[in-house]
Amino acid sequence: MLQTALRYSHTLLKEIIQPGDQVIDATMGNGNDTLFLSELVGPEGKVYAFDIQEQALANTKEKLGDAAPQASLFLAGHETIETNVPEDHPIKAAIFNLGYLPNSDKTIITLPETTKQAMDAILKRLTVGGRMILVIYYGHDGGAAEKNEVLNYCGNLPQKSYNVLTYQFINQKNNPPILVCVEKKKGSQE
Repeated sequence: MLQTALRYSHTLLKEIIQPGDQVIDATMGNGNDTLFLSELVGPEGKVYAFDIQEQALANTKEKLGDAAPQASLFLAGHETIETNVPEDHPIKAAIFNLGYLPNSDKTIITLPETTKQAMDAILKRLTVGGRMILVIYYGHDGGAAEKNEVLNYCGNLPQKSYNVLTYQFINQKNNPPILVCVEKKKGSQE
């Protein structure tokens, strides 16, 4: 069977992340991706995880327990990647789950402006062959605007520097998530 957007995002990450790599979970949520990334990079790697909600931070700390000392958790929006991840730290991969924290306040959502800031910061740090993955959930107020901004941003990245893939089930109801994967090409100057 075809993989869901979330499962495919993990497949795309597993293909490239090696022990010792540095990665970003731009929307830590309930900690599932933070834990997944921590397992991939191992104790010699580094995971930078961001969220603006204390509930997300608490949920992630609980999920990780003592198993992932390589994860640095920030109670801050992903737009702070620029200041919280040193520019000289090469990033192998990053993942976003855009929308809102499941089973929480649906009015607290990711926003196009801050997501764009985060994408800019990640692409500056992304290694050749590295991937930035965005899983876009857009069936909520404000979701369509962010979806359009992200697709426009990624669709306008220069072809000589990046490969950009979209993945979505187009015959499903209720706004199925869209996965976007941006891969930095060899010889990229950006």
